Amino acid sequence: MQHLIAHPQGIYAVDSGYGRPMLAAIHIIVNDGHAAIVDTGSNASVPRVLSALAQLGIGPDAVDWVLLTHIHLDHAGAAGSLMCALPEARLVVHPRGVRHMIDPARLWEGTSSVYGAERAFELYGRLVPVPAERIVAATDGMEIDLAGRVLRILDTPGHARHHVCIWDEKARAFFTGDTFGLSYRELDVDGRAFVFPTTTPTQFDPAAMHGSIDRLLAFEPHAMYLTHFSRVTETERLGADLHRLIDTMIAVAQAARGEGVARHVEILAGLEQIVREETARQGWALSEDDALELLRMDLELNAQGLGVWLDAQRELEAGCVPA
Repeated sequence: MQHLIAHPQGIYAVDSGYGRPMLAAIHIIVNDGHAAIVDTGSNASVPRVLSALAQLGIGPDAVDWVLLTHIHLDHAGAAGSLMCALPEARLVVHPRGVRHMIDPARLWEGTSSVYGAERAFELYGRLVPVPAERIVAATDGMEIDLAGRVLRILDTPGHARHHVCIWDEKARAFFTGDTFGLSYRELDVDGRAFVFPTTTPTQFDPAAMHGSIDRLLAFEPHAMYLTHFSRVTETERLGADLHRLIDTMIAVAQAARGEGVARHVEILAGLEQIVREETARQGWALSEDDALELLRMDLELNAQGLGVWLDAQRELEAGCVPA
């Protein structure tokens, strides 16, 4: 099946079909005839996941866990639908996300506010609730048993307050959701990956993101499995790039002088300039224009998230001013 990519240690990536090819990966961890699925894509991804499981010889009742790194809908939109197809699975999600899996109404409202209701439905379809008794709150340090294979949960805020990463002890690798940024295979140069932070609305916190990246790197992982898109190595180098680019993006946001739409346009222009500079720094085969087109949606969402962060900082500073 063309959507299934095999990685070491029984890890597989399924192209979720979200947006474009190789934009979002759903990962399947196979151990001793049992499986765990990390992130779910959108409702349209469910047939791809079930087809991949069939190809791997894993029946739906042999999937023990569905693990969500966070509840943004490109990661969790199919959680309810997929759980309906996996009768023995339990859903693991950050404690802040539990109520949104039980009743996704507010989650849908937040997504619609970013994309618009019509576009949100085109992207994700109808959100299906998950029964409360099938949900496990993903507390920091919790260990999950996958047929004897240990998966450990780490609380990793920064991209969102409800974000976790999953440490796979056997593979010595993390499933990082969006904490370790995004890395598109079109930007690889001779197998050398590039990584770019994602600062999407509404809970971006640069200090927390720096801390979470350092926490992951302290494990000396052999690889990171990103939702956007799948496996990267050279984690120390990529971590240093993430730290540098987060600080650069913050500087761009803080330098913006306009308000509202004008400020957004100014931040977006600054992010585009970062991409131009990285095109030369990283030696991408893509031209500046092609790289900008590839990252267009991410830059727009990053600019929105930086604007929300600026507004939150302003409110905090105002609250600290003595009456």
